[in-house]
Amino acid sequence: MVRLFVALRPPPAIRDMLADAMDGVPQARWQDDDQLHLTLRFIGEVDRPVAEDIAAALGQVHAPAPIVRISGVGAFDRRGRVDTLWAGVTPHDALAHLHRKVDQACLRAGLSPESRAYLPHITLARLPGSAGRAPEIEGWRAVHAGLSSEPFTMRHLVLYQSHLGHGGASYEPVMRWPLETGG
Repeated sequence: MVRLFVALRPPPAIRDMLADAMDGVPQARWQDDDQLHLTLRFIGEVDRPVAEDIAAALGQVHAPAPIVRISGVGAFDRRGRVDTLWAGVTPHDALAHLHRKVDQACLRAGLSPESRAYLPHITLARLPGSAGRAPEIEGWRAVHAGLSSEPFTMRHLVLYQSHLGHGGASYEPVMRWPLETGG
């Protein structure tokens, strides 16, 4: 079994900008450079033959490379406790279009359709339950509310394998396909 997801990888200058915002929340497990990505579709654990079918289907995705920008920060919570800090990515239209194409490719490979609403973001930190109500979280959100970047292009669709370990997940790019760029 392999644990997979499909994502876009921001360019180095954007990853550096995001890294500069990763501080100031005790107990946060900040993402390292290799972990910074924008998920298009979480697949989960599948057998190798299914993974090969998914890769073949993703290789048939044709879509423009989205031109986006970092736009603010946010948090996800579970049961009233923040467990994830993230940077927003806009505009949503091109990303939602690519998300639908990736989801359709996954359907052709035999997966069920994505059931969660799609919110484009780049995870910056994971928080343990004990930190989920720390006042520093709201302070961090206030300090970084205006986080923004110039427009940038995400040029490749990437199939990642996720390896779970005691220190969290590590991500290994398995396959990569260019998206269509203008000019």
